[in-house]
Amino acid sequence: MATTYTISDLAKEFDLTTRAMRFYEDMGLLQPERSGPGGRSRVYSARDRTRLKLTLRAKRLGLSLTEAREIIDMYDSPRDTGPQLRKFLTVLAQHRKELEEQMADLQANLDEVKEHEKEARALLAKTARNAN
Repeated sequence: MATTYTISDLAKEFDLTTRAMRFYEDMGLLQPERSGPGGRSRVYSARDRTRLKLTLRAKRLGLSLTEAREIIDMYDSPRDTGPQLRKFLTVLAQHRKELEEQMADLQANLDEVKEHEKEARALLAKTARNAN
């Protein structure tokens, strides 16, 4: 028998809320089986657990959930891995570019703050000299 998980099992393991788990399901990232009266209970497979792990990794890399789903879905298909890897590299390159731009903006902002601090210190020193 294959290993299965409840929504609480995976939420606890990955430090998520059950609401987040249901959201990932709504986004098509997870596809649990349904059981119990009216199909109210979710039963997650090892595949769902892996998809959740990959989704969270993609989020840490800065990918959107849509991008994560597209890439993860590619890996689920039995096709050649070349297109999958090219898509992944394209997405990673775009995110690297965005992060580098953000880093450059932050550096420029930091440089400006340092300049204002320097000017304020000089004015303060001048004010202190004039007060004496």
